[in-house]
Amino acid sequence: MSEDESEDEGPAVELGDGEPVEGAPLARVSSRLTWGIKHSTVVEREGETLVRTPDGPQELATLLEDVDVPYFQHRREFESAVREVIGDGPIPTANE
Repeated sequence: MSEDESEDEGPAVELGDGEPVEGAPLARVSSRLTWGIKHSTVVEREGETLVRTPDGPQELATLLEDVDVPYFQHRREFESAVREVIGDGPIPTANE
């Protein structure tokens, strides 16, 4: 394939034209924190942040009410604990 041919192709993934999804991805929130960190410090710093969930955007502090871990040693530990609360599933968009 020549360079001219690759320039004519569109993006590898089509991006939607719909409204943006409300809330931040959990990975974006966790990337703003430094690990290890206390549960209470996460709530203090990011508790008001809306996180994308299958049930729609929710405040991180509300989600963390159901997490009994007092200290998160690693980012993956935090993300796993929050994902246990929010569950798996597609994030609803305005087009759905």
